[in-house]
Amino acid sequence: MIGDLFHKAYVVLAVIVFFGASVFVHEYGHFWMARLRRMVVLGFSIGFGPKVFGWVDRHGVEWAVRWIPAGGFVKLPQMLTSETIEGAADPTVPPASPVSRIWVALAGPAMNIFFALAIASVIWLVGLPVPVNPPIIGYVEPDSAEARLGIREGDRVLRVDGKIVSRWQDVQRFTVLARSQTIPVEIARGDSVSNYVLTAVVNPTFGLKLLNLDPKDHPVIMDLAPSGAAQEAGLAVNDQFVSFGGVPVVGQSQLVDLIRAQTSKPAQVEVQRASQRMTFTVTPRVDPTSGVARIGVTISPSRVLTYQLQRPGPTPWEQVSGVLVQMGELVGALAHSKETGVSAKDMSGPVGIFGKLAADVNADIRLALSFLVMLNVNLAIINLLPIPVLDGGHITLALYEIITRRRVAPRFQEIATSAFAVILLSFMAYVSFFDVVKRGPLFKAMFRQETVIETPSQPTQAP
Repeated sequence: MIGDLFHKAYVVLAVIVFFGASVFVHEYGHFWMARLRRMVVLGFSIGFGPKVFGWVDRHGVEWAVRWIPAGGFVKLPQMLTSETIEGAADPTVPPASPVSRIWVALAGPAMNIFFALAIASVIWLVGLPVPVNPPIIGYVEPDSAEARLGIREGDRVLRVDGKIVSRWQDVQRFTVLARSQTIPVEIARGDSVSNYVLTAVVNPTFGLKLLNLDPKDHPVIMDLAPSGAAQEAGLAVNDQFVSFGGVPVVGQSQLVDLIRAQTSKPAQVEVQRASQRMTFTVTPRVDPTSGVARIGVTISPSRVLTYQLQRPGPTPWEQVSGVLVQMGELVGALAHSKETGVSAKDMSGPVGIFGKLAADVNADIRLALSFLVMLNVNLAIINLLPIPVLDGGHITLALYEIITRRRVAPRFQEIATSAFAVILLSFMAYVSFFDVVKRGPLFKAMFRQETVIETPSQPTQAP
């Protein structure tokens, strides 16, 4: 019990330190460059909103940590300011030159890139755990279109939407990003390769389109509904399904089908609990809202996530460029939202970042470091967007002044920046809502999963 509490405290502390470090290096870039350009610096804050604690240094700079951990700021009265976030500007302080403002604005994203490369260098030296989850099909619904096409359990997926896949996560990723519901899929069986055009369906849990195929896995119980059929039968969290009604369980969709087929009839359920095989009798109940038979469990693909250590890890540039490629794919998916089904609600805010970072810290610190590389590259690129309140907004207005030789009215700057600050905070609240409501159970399941890191000398055999 005490050990579990210490571990959770360690995870929370690591998340705060890692996220705070990413914000700190960004803001310190602004701070350092402002000092270098001899600009006035009044404050340095991590977070927004009311102050938790702070102090004033000998230069008169107020250092503070604030309640809303969604970013930070350096208060520079000679820069474009947001009254909403940073407080009102000081009209008595003369404005800085456009060139100085550009340098200060660029310094923050630049520090995030340098920080990402530094972390990537550490990963390159210590190695990177890579998921071991081969794209092997574990279950095909008997009456599905996929089954009628001849796709069977044990087939291997080679390509999705023309892109080569090496693990099941690639199958899911390329399906989500595809700009059509009908997706070309290349599948191998032994030495034989066949090409299919499959129709993706929207998964009700994630809200994203996925192929109607399951990887080969043994679902595990991550949560139990109070007074549900499973709980009353004696099933417990972390039980791994082995069979249901005498049928071996090889995937989540199959388990759902087996439960629905057993409506209101007792079924023998075999589970793996720690080192024991146990059998229970469960009677699925019809949910009055959906009319579907359920046993009252939340399931995850597997209790144990297996990784193989790649050492040396990818080079720093490979890691950073990989993040840039993924960002480009996401932008393309958002730009073609009608075709891909990907929208703003599928993005993550601070809550999602904390959830993923906590799950990675809990699994292996190297996974958390890899996530930090992605986070810092994202912070750098997003902050360069030409939007007031972001660094790109500062740069855009400074360039306007250089080109036109006219300064934008300070009042207009203040109103525009404050307005976009409100929009930005509202957007963060919007995506955070979906992080909590839609992806909260997912983060919870990720945190509960066990992790195994194998060395290259101990390869995992494909199922």
